[in-house]
Amino acid sequence: MRVVAGVDEVGRGSLIGPVFAAAVILDRNINRKLLKDSKSLSKAKREILSKYIKKNSVWAIGRASVKEIDRFNILNASLLAMTRALKKLKKKPKFVLVDGNRSPKIKNLKFKAIIKGDEKIRSISAASIIAKVARDKMITTLGKKFEGYYWHKNYGYGTKQHLNAIKTLGVTSHHRKNFSPINKIKLVSRRNTTSCCLKKT
Repeated sequence: MRVVAGVDEVGRGSLIGPVFAAAVILDRNINRKLLKDSKSLSKAKREILSKYIKKNSVWAIGRASVKEIDRFNILNASLLAMTRALKKLKKKPKFVLVDGNRSPKIKNLKFKAIIKGDEKIRSISAASIIAKVARDKMITTLGKKFEGYYWHKNYGYGTKQHLNAIKTLGVTSHHRKNFSPINKIKLVSRRNTTSCCLKKT
């Protein structure tokens, strides 16, 4: 039986932090009807399903840093995160299904990119859930150290609240400097947040 992995990334449109990707090989007995695109699920449901998927699949998470995003661009950084996730799998797939219209390149591994794959392919749905839960937890933890940006609510995306905070508090080391509108905002201050708004301990 051909071993197939599903891959998806999360955080591509965020203004902060690394981009995450997950690779998942589902067990035969997993209840595939439970698996849906992570964006269609509540936070609580995603967290429950993430634990369920991890117990009933072979999975791995990869990431690409802010520096890599700024250096290589978000598309290439996303592909890099996917590559890292696939290479960390304890069981090696023969075929990989990827959400979107682009896929990474790994020697001796066949890929198929599927637009809206997270809505159509269960293994990709599972990957989207695991990746989102992992990244959301990381961003929430980070947000506790950088008060005023409301990352525990916006997860780094360009909400009005987040953009206003950037104008007031400045750009942090976790912001993607080459992203619009970060690279276009006229900042009141470019002070590092470790001095202006880091939570006191």
